Amino acid sequence: MFSRSCLTTAGVFIRLLKSFQPLHRLSDSVPAHRCGRLAVLRSRSRLPPLPGAHWIRRYHTNTQMPKKEKAQVKRQPAAAEAEASGPVTRDKSGAVTITVHAKPGSKHSSVTEVSAVEVGVSIAAPPTDGEANAELIRYLAEVLELKKSHISLDKGCRSRNKLIRVDSCLSPEEVLRRLKQAAG
Repeated sequence: MFSRSCLTTAGVFIRLLKSFQPLHRLSDSVPAHRCGRLAVLRSRSRLPPLPGAHWIRRYHTNTQMPKKEKAQVKRQPAAAEAEASGPVTRDKSGAVTITVHAKPGSKHSSVTEVSAVEVGVSIAAPPTDGEANAELIRYLAEVLELKKSHISLDKGCRSRNKLIRVDSCLSPEEVLRRLKQAAG
């Protein structure tokens, strides 16, 4: 079918192609403004680089970004956790906070219960126009033996569950002791 000389020529050509080492830079004969365009065209077509083509920077798509290490949270001692679980705690700013369940409209103001979650307080004022909130602050100032200006309503102005902020030198343990003493 093929002559012996044709097969020999094809074998030499194949050996020549296998030993060919492609250059990765264009020769100086190609102008610089065409080098970039030629390299971009070759990189888009995903063909092997032409002999003498520029280095083509390829970005790997299968690599992942490095992950941030999570900051380790320091655990507070068990005594601080037990303190934070009760109705009287110390907030981030250093003030003492009391979780109160208000019961407005009673005959007289009193501390009804001190549970592990909240302090129940009956208030002798109707829940209209902030009268019950004002009476709650007045009564807690009387029980804790503080000025009314040291006690403020932090959250829950329209709710029965309130968060009272006490700005004084009293510790949470002392506030809790005085509330339990008022409860009887």
